[in-house]
Amino acid sequence: MARVLIAGCGYVGITLGIRLAADGHAVWGLRRRPARLPNPIYPIGADLRYPSSLRQIPSGIDFVFYTAAAERQDDASYQAIYVDGVQNLLTHLHVTGQQPKRCFFTSSTAVYAQAAGEWVDETSETRPQEFSRRRLLEGERLLLQDPFPATIVRMAGIYGPGRARLIDQVRRGEAVCYEGESRYTNRIHRDDCAGVLQHMMSLTSVESLYLGADHEPASQVTVLRWLAERLGAPAPRLEPGAPLAGGKRQGNKRCRNARLLQSGYVLRYPTFREGYEAILAAEGPRPP
Repeated sequence: MARVLIAGCGYVGITLGIRLAADGHAVWGLRRRPARLPNPIYPIGADLRYPSSLRQIPSGIDFVFYTAAAERQDDASYQAIYVDGVQNLLTHLHVTGQQPKRCFFTSSTAVYAQAAGEWVDETSETRPQEFSRRRLLEGERLLLQDPFPATIVRMAGIYGPGRARLIDQVRRGEAVCYEGESRYTNRIHRDDCAGVLQHMMSLTSVESLYLGADHEPASQVTVLRWLAERLGAPAPRLEPGAPLAGGKRQGNKRCRNARLLQSGYVLRYPTFREGYEAILAAEGPRPP
């Protein structure tokens, strides 16, 4: 069985760690507040921003999963986690003589700047203007240029238990649809995020880049209206115009998951419908 390090062991990392531990692997979870980690995961209290704190990482690590996330939406936070943190961890692994078989990095499909409903895949151009997306690409490059074998998984919008903002908006009657709005959104359930990473670790032949997304890019209007019907809630309000971010429309692309499927992975939640149904089922019946 393998010795696995999950750096930035949070929303996705904990689910991954539990699964890997159930398979018999020894799993260490690195985070600043390790008391939140469940028992199957060995805790490491460390901060990726500070190299000296990484000394607690055990020797003989076979696989590394970098699933850390920035705490704030500012350039300094993104630089610290997705660039400096990656470099600090790689340097530590080299200095201490570690020889991982592969390092995995969870990036984001936000690195694609396409905004006219285009299909994107692993070969599509990335030319983001926003600092957050540029920092993610910097982190990707650090790993891919390092001597350790590396795989990047660009995840679509992650949702799941505890991340059901749209459900709450629809229930409260706060969801809004805009006239003429056909903006595509892309999603992947948290359990499939962990499942994809677990699957990648088991492969004998792995590509350097994958897109992690479900089968159906769907417009926000489609998702909101489906949720309203499913919940028996009023239909989302229809308002004129459409909101723009930074002077232009954002998040309007369609992510193709063909390479992921060709690797043999089978999605547990193929579309947003199955994913949100699972969330609602876990909630149980609500009082009238």
